[in-house]
Parts: sequence; structure tokens; C-alpha cells
Amino acid sequence: MSDDWKDEKWAQDAWYSGKITRRKLIGYGAASAGALGATMLVPAPWRAAFGQAKPYKIGTLQPLSGTAAAGGKTALVGVQMAVDRINKSGGINGRPIELLIQDYESKPDVGRRKAEKLVVEDQIDAHVGGYLSNVCLACMPVYEEAKTVNMISVCLDTTITTSKCSRYSFRAFDYAPAQAVAFAPYLVSKVGKKWHIAYLDYAWGQSTRDAYIEEIKKSGGDVVGTTGIPLGTADMTPFISKITGEFDGIFGILFGANAVTFINQAYDLGLTKKYKMAGDGAVAESTHFPALGVKIEGFVGVNRYVPVMDAPLNTPHHKKFFDDAVARLKQIDPSGPLPDRYVQSNYESMNALKIGMEKSGFKGREDTMKLIEALEGLEMKEGDDFPQGDKVLRKEDHQAFLREFIFDIKDGKHRILETISKEQGTYPAACKFA
Repeated sequence: MSDDWKDEKWAQDAWYSGKITRRKLIGYGAASAGALGATMLVPAPWRAAFGQAKPYKIGTLQPLSGTAAAGGKTALVGVQMAVDRINKSGGINGRPIELLIQDYESKPDVGRRKAEKLVVEDQIDAHVGGYLSNVCLACMPVYEEAKTVNMISVCLDTTITTSKCSRYSFRAFDYAPAQAVAFAPYLVSKVGKKWHIAYLDYAWGQSTRDAYIEEIKKSGGDVVGTTGIPLGTADMTPFISKITGEFDGIFGILFGANAVTFINQAYDLGLTKKYKMAGDGAVAESTHFPALGVKIEGFVGVNRYVPVMDAPLNTPHHKKFFDDAVARLKQIDPSGPLPDRYVQSNYESMNALKIGMEKSGFKGREDTMKLIEALEGLEMKEGDDFPQGDKVLRKEDHQAFLREFIFDIKDGKHRILETISKEQGTYPAACKFA
């Protein structure tokens, strides 16, 4: 996928193929009026159904260019799927959603600036988005100062719901400690006892590394070494070539293009033959398979979502989500990738916000505290809103807990090995709201 997202056909169509009302731009010139940088309103046929109802303004910050562009585009698919469905079902409290999209270019300083624009100039009612953890952390104070709910939809850094938690920010999906608790016992008992961890050397990678070191040791295993790789490194061979020694496997904590580079170069250097390969599910997302081929075969990982129709994901709710996502993803990538966890968590995060807005009778930012109280302790039941499964948004730290899937890659596809319940993955709260 090209980083020049504004000129791509999928951005110009914005999945509505001419049915968008283009009222004003966000951060781009008039020549980009058809791009996703434009303020997106509900499709024209639905505007008639809503009459003069004032739309809710929901902002979404996504990395549509830069290091994380490929993942940002799939994440945006999830938000748009949810907004589409909500508007076609009568909106929220009888009002449509107007989605305001900002590209933060995979940079924390740009992200903070764009977040400030959304809350100050555009006066959004709430935010759903975020992808890179360092950007999420940079933007959280902006939403808190503006007293605006921030529904984080991808960022996994542990501190977001622990030492740096905010009453205004929520995470309706898993985080590193819960993943490590779910995966480490299986990893040590069935894959290998001694591990070397290779991780992206920034907020998410560091906190995930720490979580796995703790849980692998608790499970009777050992971490014999770690290798940090700077985010966006194009040639990782200077780092990977130094991974040597007597241990069972390499545990990877990488995502997107970084994960593709790591697996390709580790394979080419012979490490995948010498060591077992395992890690965070982001290493082996379905969107990576065209670039990895047989090199990802045998990888063992953990993820909150895998694109399969095997139990327990063989439900009509998941099939609806899956089919819609596949059709949309093909518009941004002709190879037709299957949906990944970024589509899933963005879709479900928007739906969690919707339920909170309905429960609280939310009218606008003057009702932010009512919305926060409705979201705290929110129970989300498996269904069309939450095809991934049941989950609960814990009141004490605004962290959700949900089931996890341990999988391997067999014949170029995900294969579920074990399902870990949300109760098994629950981790103690470590948050004190200011």
C-alpha cells in the first residue's frame, strides 16, 4: 500500500463511491476534497432519513502515512464499518455520526497537534482511534484537558491503563500483561523453555517485553537475552545477526512492515531453521501473508482476533463482520487480505462508544462525565456489535478483558490451538486516576 494515501482511489471513493457529502477539509487543500482527509458525513440517502438531526462529531486519528500507514488504513476500515452500520440502523439516540479523520503521519508531535485541532477547532464530541502507542500517550493529555472521551482502538502500551491512566481514556481490547498471562504457560510447556526476545524499541515493544519476561519466568521458563530494534528500521540484519546462543526460540514483538522485515531477514539468515519462532500476534497478521509466504510457516502466537471460521468464531455475527471487512479491504489492497485485529478492535471500539452514548443519553461534551460513568464496567456481549466475543471494560482502570486465541500458521493460514477465556487473562488493576 502506498503511503501517498490521499491520491489513492480507495481514499477518493471512501467506500461510498460518490455518496459522501464533502463539506470541509481537515488538514488538506481543496484538491484533496475527495480524500479521506475530508470531513466525512453519512451517505446522502441516510441524511434524508435523519432530517435536521444534529450529527455527533466523532474524531479518529490514524497513521495513514509514514511507518505505520499500512496498519492505519486497515484500522480505519474498522471505524468506518461501525459508523456505516450505526448510521444505517438509525444512528445514536436518533442522530447520525459525522466522522472526522486525521492522518498523524506516524509521528507523536503531529498526532498531538491533530488531536488539539479535533477538540478545539472541530469541537468533536468524542474520539475513537490511535495506533502507535507513543502517539496515544502523547495525545491522552489533550483529551483529558478538553474533557473529551478518548476510546483508544489499537495502542497496546501497558502504561496507558496503568501508570499513565486517565479518567477520559478507555481501551476496549486487550493489553500486554493479559496477553502474556494467557500465552506464557502454553509457550513454556509446549513450545520451548528458553527464549530470546526481539522487540521494537519504543513504548509498546518495551512494555510488552517486560510483561513477557515476567510471565515466562513465572511459568518456569527463562529469557536469556533481548534485542531492541528501532521503529522503522529498514535493514534489521545488524541486529538480527547478533542473536546467537543456546536457547529454544525467538519471541518477536513487532508489527506491520517492521514484522515483515524481521521475519524475512531472520529466515534469510537461517534463524527460523535454528530456532522456533513465536511472538505477539501482530507479527503474523493476515495482511502480512502476501509478503511473507512460507517464511511465516510454523509461527506460534497469541492474538485477540484471527480471521478464521473455526470454533468459537464460527458464528453468524463473525461472518457478517468478516464478509464486510473482506470487501472493503480489497478496495485498498487488490490482493484481498483478510481482516486483522486492527479492523476488529476499531470496529468494536466504536460500538462500545455507541453503547455508552446510548446508555448515558449523551448529547454532547457537556455530558462527558455521564458517558464515562456509563462506560466504566461496561459489559459487551458477543453479537453483531462485538463479533470477537464477550468482554468487560473494567471500572478501575478502563481496561477491557476478553478471550485470546493461541494459534500457529499452518499451510499459510491461522489455526487456533487454544482459546483462553477472558477470566484466565485477567490481570490486577494498577491505575490511580488523577
